[in-house]
Amino acid sequence: MEKSATCGYSLIEFAYLRPEKFDLDALAKRAAALKLDIAVTMGLPVSHDVSSEDAQAVRAGEDMLADAVRAVRDIGGSKLGGILYSAHAKYSRMPTKRGWDSSVAAIAKTAGLAQSAGIDLVLEVVNRFETNLLNTTAQGLAFIEQVGSEHVRLHLDTFHMNIEEANPAAAIRLAGDKIGYFHIGESNRGYLGDGVINFDLMFDALLDINYERDITFESFSRAVVDEGLSLACAIWRDTWTENMPLAQHAKQFIDLKMDEAKRRRATVARP
Repeated sequence: MEKSATCGYSLIEFAYLRPEKFDLDALAKRAAALKLDIAVTMGLPVSHDVSSEDAQAVRAGEDMLADAVRAVRDIGGSKLGGILYSAHAKYSRMPTKRGWDSSVAAIAKTAGLAQSAGIDLVLEVVNRFETNLLNTTAQGLAFIEQVGSEHVRLHLDTFHMNIEEANPAAAIRLAGDKIGYFHIGESNRGYLGDGVINFDLMFDALLDINYERDITFESFSRAVVDEGLSLACAIWRDTWTENMPLAQHAKQFIDLKMDEAKRRRATVARP
């Protein structure tokens, strides 16, 4: 948290892994002292899959989501995101209509709890190897329309969009004000600019939709990140081992790309 504040970040993201091991009140006070907002992201285990046709797993998932909402509230966070609508896993089957409907109902129920707690609920659209339900922005928009709550938005991520979207920038424009949270991640999960993602197009699109919510850098290394999360995200090699220079570079990269996008827009707008 102190390193994030030192780098100039205004938000830190925590993974919902073992909240019982942490003093949430102390973390909330420390974040407030550092002027850091808090986001929490998670993925459901298979045993708690709300898109399952197993009613017991769905109930367990709903309970886990409710616990997560309470934890975000207690830590003073502003949003709960991630793969909230299914298991965070590679599926061996196609999604079913019954599973989709169960997930919609579970998210609608969780949205009511989140709204009462003053927390945004944002659903991360991820690649085919991490869920079988929401892989594209268009699928995400159809899902939240069925949920029927204005309190539920999409959580988009450049790493996943680079895999699944035919045109990531067009997908950003399609989502428009339905984007509630945005992840910046490189194609190799490492340093921004060391992969193949065209971030100029991404930032141009974000300006086009007047996006003013959080942009959060996400990267993984087994040297730092929780082992279970590293395995779930298939981090088989480390592209970095020291997190401070990585974080400093990411903040500078994001600020630079946003500034460049604004200058391009100003140039185009001149008569």
